[in-house]
Amino acid sequence: MASTVLVVTGLEDVTADKVIAALNEREVPVVRVDPADIGPGLSFGFHIGQDGSAWGGRLRTGSRQVELGEVAAVYYRRPTPYAARFEHLPPQQRDFAAAEAKHGLGGVLNALPGALYVNHPAAVTRADFKPAQLQRFAEFGLTIPPTLVTNDVETARTFAAGHGHVIYKAFRGLPPGEDGHSGAIWAQRVDPETFDDGLAVTAHLFQAEIPKTGDVRVTVVGPRVFAQQIAAPDGALDWRRGNWDDLVHSPIAVPAQIEAALHSYLASFGLVFGCFDFALTGAGDAAEHWTAIECNPNGQWGWLPDAPAITEAFADVLNQEGDGRP
Repeated sequence: MASTVLVVTGLEDVTADKVIAALNEREVPVVRVDPADIGPGLSFGFHIGQDGSAWGGRLRTGSRQVELGEVAAVYYRRPTPYAARFEHLPPQQRDFAAAEAKHGLGGVLNALPGALYVNHPAAVTRADFKPAQLQRFAEFGLTIPPTLVTNDVETARTFAAGHGHVIYKAFRGLPPGEDGHSGAIWAQRVDPETFDDGLAVTAHLFQAEIPKTGDVRVTVVGPRVFAQQIAAPDGALDWRRGNWDDLVHSPIAVPAQIEAALHSYLASFGLVFGCFDFALTGAGDAAEHWTAIECNPNGQWGWLPDAPAITEAFADVLNQEGDGRP
């Protein structure tokens, strides 16, 4: 019977380390692999069409090996991009080798029949677009901020005129610069007087600012829900921009209507896990006080006070002791 958990992530991943440690304590077989290690440190031989309709074969790392049929669950975290393995090659060769590795090795690892994925990379990709998230929130009855996606200056000005204070949010973080370091653009208030034809260059996301009384991070792992109200000492619009060690956390109960919507949201994208951000406009005891902002389908949670309980929830799902299937 398949029992091994395959953890797909990079070398330095503290979040994955926590889950692996919990699985080890339960004596669950674990194999950790970073697909970008392809080469002498990661070899494989997969076959299909001889003995059945599923891929078979063996995957070997520098310290572990596993037969594909032994994999019961895949914890897909944050593996190193394939291109990093081939960055020493000329651009055409680099792009070809990375694409072949992704579609060959990745194509097999992403199609293991019967394995539970937390989360499947294709599901993460589908759920990683903010417009899709907001639409799905609304479909499941959650309150969302009035939102505009545009590259037209007059449309942006009209939206701002109708909503008073407006914030700008990036769809994605900044890509790595020449020094290899990536960055972030935090949610920020914008002055419509600064809008000009430069908006035409690309897409922009504007939202009406919510008169919030607080922020909440809700982490859902399978059937379990964990929620923390977050306060930044400086009252920052975006609590992520400051020192996370200075944040004040307090547990908060999630209204039943909100909790049900979050489970429906994850199931609709084929996800088992997600980190949701909400803005509160009241005490938080009623669903109408909760405004859904976004969901990270592969978010961080190791910094939260309830990280030990979240870790155990992951171990439960990956060891299939909890109903994690969407």
